[in-house]
Amino acid sequence: MDGISHIQPPAGSQDVGIYHYDGLDRAWLARRVEEFREQVQRRMAGGLTEDEFKPLRLMNGLYLQLHAYMLRVAIPYGIVSSTQLRKMAHVARKYDRDYGHFTTRQNIQFNWIKLEQAPDILAELAEVDIHAIQTSGNCIRNVTTDQFAGAAADEIIDPRVYAEILRQWSTDHPEFLFLPRKFKIALTGSEKDRAAIKLHDIGILTTRNEHGEPGFTVYVGGGLGRTPVIGVKIRQWLQVSDLLRYMEAILRVYNAAGRRDNLYKARIKILVRETGAEKFAEQVEAEFARLSGDRFNLPPEVVSAIQARFGAPRFANLPATSTAFDRAMLTNPAFAQWVGTNTHPHRMPGYISAVISLKPVGGIPGDASSAQIDHIAALADRYSFGEARVAHEQNVVLAHVRLDDLFALWQELQPAAIDTPNIGLITDIIACPGLDYCELANARSIPVAQAISERFADLARQHDIGELHLNISGCINACAHHHVGHIGILGVDKHGEEAYLISLGGAADENAALGQLLGAAMPAHVVPDVIERVIAIYLAHRTQGERFIDSFRRLGMAPFKEAANAR
Repeated sequence: MDGISHIQPPAGSQDVGIYHYDGLDRAWLARRVEEFREQVQRRMAGGLTEDEFKPLRLMNGLYLQLHAYMLRVAIPYGIVSSTQLRKMAHVARKYDRDYGHFTTRQNIQFNWIKLEQAPDILAELAEVDIHAIQTSGNCIRNVTTDQFAGAAADEIIDPRVYAEILRQWSTDHPEFLFLPRKFKIALTGSEKDRAAIKLHDIGILTTRNEHGEPGFTVYVGGGLGRTPVIGVKIRQWLQVSDLLRYMEAILRVYNAAGRRDNLYKARIKILVRETGAEKFAEQVEAEFARLSGDRFNLPPEVVSAIQARFGAPRFANLPATSTAFDRAMLTNPAFAQWVGTNTHPHRMPGYISAVISLKPVGGIPGDASSAQIDHIAALADRYSFGEARVAHEQNVVLAHVRLDDLFALWQELQPAAIDTPNIGLITDIIACPGLDYCELANARSIPVAQAISERFADLARQHDIGELHLNISGCINACAHHHVGHIGILGVDKHGEEAYLISLGGAADENAALGQLLGAAMPAHVVPDVIERVIAIYLAHRTQGERFIDSFRRLGMAPFKEAANAR
């Protein structure tokens, strides 16, 4: 696990789509579970103080929240097998309150964990090659990527392979386990950004050079929280074989020069800002030049071996169109409506990617019950080669569905209430757990999300409004990325009362932008009314085919602010 030199192609038959651990990986994981078990026992016996135990539990994904411990389980780059999903459902039933919460880092969190049971949970998860290592702490955390990785029609490379390479490189890296602050990397496999790369400490965009060769454009210094920043480009072109060498160079510069005396100035975004992007890039290039030799090279045979460990789906040789699909689209308007929002083009003829919404009207965004998780696992087995993906928007994707089977899949979503046709619409809300669970929060996120969802519940109205991303965070740490929502909502403490700031105009795609404040903080009950007035201005002024974000960029803040403040 602590390197990539031992990687060999898998022997025998394997499930496809999931990176498969070998004996070395599993032995390492078993050791880590027992090491943490001993640490928990020492803490419960009084041999470790909370201050001594805290960094140990955080490196194993265990947080102490308002009411209980929360365990954040890693789902590397969001790819999960049906077997792993069933184990997560089991953990939700046995150790939690029968649900899990999918996060913007493509992980899953369990919010009601007992300390003494945490090692048992990790041991059970390890049975299916899951862990919680480096899901917290001042280290490189879960690498995230495009939820359509390996399936998207516009893909240049399969980003799962390089996300796995980065995972192995960063796990237990001896230099980078105690960085000045937490560190997040995202990459996307096409020139369209579906992984919010410019909001990360390092963002990697796949592109091609003038010769048509695939490679990477690299951004650094992105991040939200107290000081929101859009990442800056420091390398236009990086060849694939230099990926690890360049990552190592960035991390070394940051590790040496990042602030450790001030928690709020410790992120790489502050270092880049204070150093200057051009000078920072020069420092990285100098370190990059010093890191010569095979140790940091990424040879094609290693890439191929890791690719082989995912396995290749046995796609059928299908026509590009499906008579059964076309008939269902013509005869069933509800199905056609769902297809319009909840699917994505596939690279293989006769296949499509289906997005399962975890945002029912009035529900808790990103939450799924154990029964729903089990149901998704069964659907993954039947329709998508036994694997699924967690999107950073807190939904789940079945990436490889036959067009012929899509109507049957949609019908099977309905009994589990996971068939809402709202992906990318106003009720597809990204929300953190907020003050209902998190000790850092200033205000609740969930009730506000539910109120907005219920206000805009009418599906015809949602589809008329069109694409609109709405994000709600319960505090300035911005776990729900409110700064880059087309409409962003931030919970604040206003004289001891929960209040909410609204921003407009944010974006998390290749045209990433930070939202602008609409006005002063307001109480929760006012928020849906203000959103209603903002939407009314958009509908009154939009041009043909214009999305909310397009209208905002054309009109500016003034008409929205005037409407929001009207009484």
